[in-house]
Amino acid sequence: MKELVTGEAVALELRPAKLPSRGLAVLLDLAAAVTVYILVTLGLVAATASLDEAARTAVSIATFVLVLVGGPILVETLTHGRSLGKLACGLRVVRDDGGPIRFRHALVRGLLGVIEILMTFGVVACVASLVSARGRRLGDVFAGTLVVRERVPAGGQGGFVPPPPPWLAGRFSGLDLSAVPDGLWLAVRQYLTRMRQLDPQVGWSMAERLASDVAGRTGAPVPPGVPPAMYLAAVLQERQAREAQRMFGGGGAPVAPAPSGAGGPVLAPPAGPAASVSPAAPPVVPPVAPLVPPAGSEAAGNAGPSGGASAERPATGFVPPA
Repeated sequence: MKELVTGEAVALELRPAKLPSRGLAVLLDLAAAVTVYILVTLGLVAATASLDEAARTAVSIATFVLVLVGGPILVETLTHGRSLGKLACGLRVVRDDGGPIRFRHALVRGLLGVIEILMTFGVVACVASLVSARGRRLGDVFAGTLVVRERVPAGGQGGFVPPPPPWLAGRFSGLDLSAVPDGLWLAVRQYLTRMRQLDPQVGWSMAERLASDVAGRTGAPVPPGVPPAMYLAAVLQERQAREAQRMFGGGGAPVAPAPSGAGGPVLAPPAGPAASVSPAAPPVVPPVAPLVPPAGSEAAGNAGPSGGASAERPATGFVPPA
């Protein structure tokens, strides 16, 4: 199992698929593709009986390319990495950062798969998978993808990326995220899914370092008063929203995550160093527009003239560093 080891020697593991399960998935995919190819070929033989030999040969080559090469590419693109064999084996093709693949990833994997799997009967793919630390064949290496296991034992909150608080939703819509590499997104995703399992001091320093790296790549500093774990969750959600809009279309703004009471874990950043925050100091409130309750409501009557942003800001589930 490949592990991402942080500077504090904390291992955040991936779950790459092993060679036997990948081989079984490939065999199932090939069986389905060959079955379709035979059926299509039988239909074309009857339909092209009146053509000459050269025309029938051209039709046969085109059928082979479209069914055995274009078919897997189309299936992986439409299913975002879940082909028939991978779905049966509980596998999925993802990008190096854990995100869904797109057409260009499936295209590179499919074209190199002709050489690795079809022309060499899978010998090159097996050798490449055994040599690679994460079991990747050449198509995965050049496409920047990884085959991972989806059906794994549930372990606490592992695999769940906590959403940011509602008052941070859409705040980073103007950031340029194109310069952030996939490896850094992977580190951010893994930290957020497993930050509850880390030592508080180690988790806080990891969040600060990751937030600093992301801010350096985007060219915009972390807003004052926003804890690093909140910042990472909000930026990651912004990237996922852009990926969804690019993949599925739709120009609407990303929907704010549901409050913590609606189900699902609440994002709570690890406590920072005890000396960095005074126990009596109130939590720093980021400069966001306060929520004004409707006139005549009980909340408006209780706010009073001295009710500041801390009294009107919605609860987020975060706790200030201890």
